[in-house]
Amino acid sequence: MIDTSQFLADLDRLRQIGTYRTGVHRPTFSPEDMESRRWLVAAMEAVGLEAQIDGIGNVFGRHRGPGPHLLAGSHLETQNQAGWLDGVLGVVAALALARAGLPVDVCAYADEEGHWGDFLGSRSLVGALDEAALDAARNRHDGRPLHEALREVGLAGRERLRLDPGRYKGAFELHIEQGTQLERAGMRIGVVTGIVGIRQWRITITGQQDHTGGTTMAERRDAGLTAVRLLAAVDQEFPGVCAERSVWTTGRILLEPNAPQIIPGRAEITFSFRDLSPEVMDRMEDCLRRVVQESNRQERCPAVLEPIGHTLPSPCDPAMRAALREAAAELCPGAWTEMPSGAIHDSQILARVMPVAMLFVPSIGGISHHWTEDTKREDLALGLEVLAGGARRFLAG
Repeated sequence: MIDTSQFLADLDRLRQIGTYRTGVHRPTFSPEDMESRRWLVAAMEAVGLEAQIDGIGNVFGRHRGPGPHLLAGSHLETQNQAGWLDGVLGVVAALALARAGLPVDVCAYADEEGHWGDFLGSRSLVGALDEAALDAARNRHDGRPLHEALREVGLAGRERLRLDPGRYKGAFELHIEQGTQLERAGMRIGVVTGIVGIRQWRITITGQQDHTGGTTMAERRDAGLTAVRLLAAVDQEFPGVCAERSVWTTGRILLEPNAPQIIPGRAEITFSFRDLSPEVMDRMEDCLRRVVQESNRQERCPAVLEPIGHTLPSPCDPAMRAALREAAAELCPGAWTEMPSGAIHDSQILARVMPVAMLFVPSIGGISHHWTEDTKREDLALGLEVLAGGARRFLAG
């Protein structure tokens, strides 16, 4: 029997660790983050799991009984001054499945939020994090080496766990949507069809640094203006090649020397786009390359396009999706839908070695990565019940 009251109480307890306004500030390996990991170890042991924190910070609770087994979880750390449900919801839901007697291994994957790198915990679990990557990992805020942080929190020297894919029939993750689609449609549950891929680029534009007063407009090679015109062209052309749920983002623009009285001699843009379809992303990439080529034909400042990170889309397992659909149809008929995940999650890493599925509950106002992030308590409880119903169906299938 699923205990939704204890599930909500566990969420409320974790909300008190690192409280920031109505949200939580719990960056990876901070004192608050480590307190939450120790809390989880104790909670895992209380429901009969064999619990430990490994050498990268993953908190893993192993079911002691026979299989077939499921893996379930998410992450405990947060973005800075962020919400109380992102990640934690999936961890506490997994704990509730174990408490109800399901054959589930529970995991809080370390650093999904990327304070020290990209998906360090889940990559380590699937064998995709080598020593060179660990040596190179730095805190994105202050540049501290990861090895230094691991020593400070007492994890240095511990073994890093590796998953045995043969142990698992599949991995489930419950999460808030982090968008507005469910709320706008009046839906309470989203069965995720897949996790989008990402293609990320660096666009470097070279001009001529010069004086803002003495250099005529006819003489200027303004890298900043070229960057603005190039991005405006991308925004104009992409709607002709993208799909309904495609998105694109200019995450960062750096100008050099970034001074009010100096014409920028260099601009560096970090640009990315996302979609569930590789074919759609191919079209978007072709379009981006054409826009850069046309910019170089017209502008005085040449632009160079460089790929800096491509993540493949991860479709969710059909049988796991079907089990979740059946549970949703029983528990909230007419109030559920299928949808892609526009955000990326640890399940995308786990999909390299086992079947995965995700389930969404609505985000109020679509807000996430901010301290006002929230979800109705009745929707949280329903999400857990659908997750449990889907897990039982999938195990029995």
